[in-house]
Amino acid sequence: MAEIIPLPTKKPAPREPEPLWRDALGDLLRRLRHERGERLADTADRAGLSPQYLSEIERGLKEPSSEMIAAVAGALDVTLVELTAAVADDLRTRAGERAVVGVRAAYALAA
Repeated sequence: MAEIIPLPTKKPAPREPEPLWRDALGDLLRRLRHERGERLADTADRAGLSPQYLSEIERGLKEPSSEMIAAVAGALDVTLVELTAAVADDLRTRAGERAVVGVRAAYALAA
């Protein structure tokens, strides 16, 4: 009887990791602060935290508490609901961009 040789299994292509919430939040907070023409120190002072801590939040290095997020949102004159919705929209947009890139890559490989 002939030996059965298993076919190599095709591994799924590695997926790009989804962006972290803290990265999307930080990006949005920095954008809002820049739109207002403010320095880190200005916003941090109104929010009641140090400029260094706000900088770490904006760079996605800290996982701020909900109280800290609310304080920074208030300092930027946005509600927590508005901020949360905007971060969710940004994440949806990023996910859509990744999907389009994935589809384009699939079409390129099929060609």
